Amino acid sequence: MTSDFESLAEKISQLAELTAALRRENAGLRLRNAELTAEHNLMNERIRQAQERIARLIGSLPTAGEGEAIE
Repeated sequence: MTSDFESLAEKISQLAELTAALRRENAGLRLRNAELTAEHNLMNERIRQAQERIARLIGSLPTAGEGEAIE
């Protein structure tokens, strides 16, 4: 019976170690997720700015009635 308790105690110890490892991994994944979310937001902002610049450039192009005729 003592060996049953020792076996159970060992399994509980292993479970506690696994739980701690998974909590550390989860914390690391949450941090990485936050980093990637920030990077994603930054990239979206850069895309938005690029779209605005392109729209301004397109708006500054001469139309067919201005300047030279477009063939």
